[in-house]
Amino acid sequence: MRARQALPAILITAGLLAGCGSGGKADAGNAATPRVAVVKVTRRDLSSTLEIASEFQPFQEIDVYAKVSGYVKKLHVDWGTHVREGQVMAVLEIPELEQQIHHDQATLDQAQEELNRTQSAYAVAHITYQRLAGVQKSRPELISQEDIDVAQGKDLEANAGVSAARQALLGAKAALEKDQTLYGYARMNAPFDGVVTKMYAYTGALLPAGTSSNIGNSALCHLSQNNLLRLVIPVPERAVADVHLGETIAVRVSTINQTFDGKIARVSEQIDMDTRTMYTEVDVPNAQYVLVPGMYATVEIPLHTAHNVLAVPTQAVQTSGEGHGSVLVVNSDNKIEKRDVTLGLESATEVEILSGVKENEQVVFGEQSQYKPDERVMPTLITPAEVE
Repeated sequence: MRARQALPAILITAGLLAGCGSGGKADAGNAATPRVAVVKVTRRDLSSTLEIASEFQPFQEIDVYAKVSGYVKKLHVDWGTHVREGQVMAVLEIPELEQQIHHDQATLDQAQEELNRTQSAYAVAHITYQRLAGVQKSRPELISQEDIDVAQGKDLEANAGVSAARQALLGAKAALEKDQTLYGYARMNAPFDGVVTKMYAYTGALLPAGTSSNIGNSALCHLSQNNLLRLVIPVPERAVADVHLGETIAVRVSTINQTFDGKIARVSEQIDMDTRTMYTEVDVPNAQYVLVPGMYATVEIPLHTAHNVLAVPTQAVQTSGEGHGSVLVVNSDNKIEKRDVTLGLESATEVEILSGVKENEQVVFGEQSQYKPDERVMPTLITPAEVE
C-alpha cells in the first residue's frame, strides 16, 4: 500500500523536473539569438556636397619698389601697418633729381626768352618785307628787285627761327615735366588697400629704381591685400558641371570654428590633363581681418539634390562597385536576407537606394560580416537621430 502511494509522488517530481528542464532550454535558445541594430528604409531629401580643403591666399600681394633711386627720408609704415590706396608709405630724398629740375627750369626760361627774341626779330623782318613789297607795287622805280629778295629772305629766316625756338621751348617743357613726374615718385604711395607683411628697408636706406634689371631684395616692403582673400580649389572632373560662377558656398575654418560665405569668382574652364581637375577660385570677404592668409579652410560645393527618395545610412550599405552594393534585410520572420541594391546619390551620412529594398523594410546597421543569410536575429530599431 505504501509502495503504490510513493509512485505518484515520484511521477510528479519527475514532471516538475522535466518542466524545469524544458524552460531552461528555451531561455538558452533566446540567449543564443543575437541582437542586431536595424534602421528603416525611409524616404528623404538628399543633397551631396564636395568638400575640398585649401589655404587662404591674399587677393593680391606685391613687393613695393621705388620708381626712382633715392634715400628713405620719411617712413610711415612698419610691420602690420594697414594702409589705404594712395596713402603715402615713404618719402625719398633725391638731391640729383632736385638739381635736374632746377636745371630744366632754367633751360625752359632760356628757351622762352629765345622764343620772345625770335618772334620780335621776325616781326621786324616781316614788316620790312611787306613795306618794301608795297612800295614796289606803287613805285617800281624806287625799289630794286634785289632789295625785295633780300627782305623776303630775312622774313623767311626769322620765321624759321621762331619755329625752332618754339620747338626748343616745347622740348624744355617736356624735360621739366618728365623730371617733375619722376620727382613725384619720391612719395611712395600704396597701390591698393592692404597690410604691410614684411619690411625690407628703413629710414636712411638707399632704394634703387624699380626699373633696374638687378633690383634684388631692395624693395621697401611687401604689401598684401587681406580684406579679400582667395581660395584656390582643384575641382574634380566629376563635379565640374556643378560649379557655377557667382554661386555662394560655405567656407568652414576649423581653427576658429567659424563658417564664412564665399563666392565662386573665377574658373579656368579647362581640365588639367595631369590632375583631371579644374582650377577654381573662391573669393572670401575679410573686412574685419578675422582671417589670415595661410589659414586652412574647407569649401563645401553643393552638387546634386534628390527629393523624396529611398535612403539608408551609409553604415548600412556594403558597396561593391560604382553604383552597386548590398544590404542585410531583417524580414518578417526575423531572419537575415542579403539583398543586392542599386545605389544613387550619396550624401555625407546617407545613400539613395534605387532598387533592391522597399520603404519601411529593416536593414542591418553597422558591421555585416558577422551575420549570415537565414540567420535568426533579434532586431533593435535605431532612430535616425540615434544614427546621427
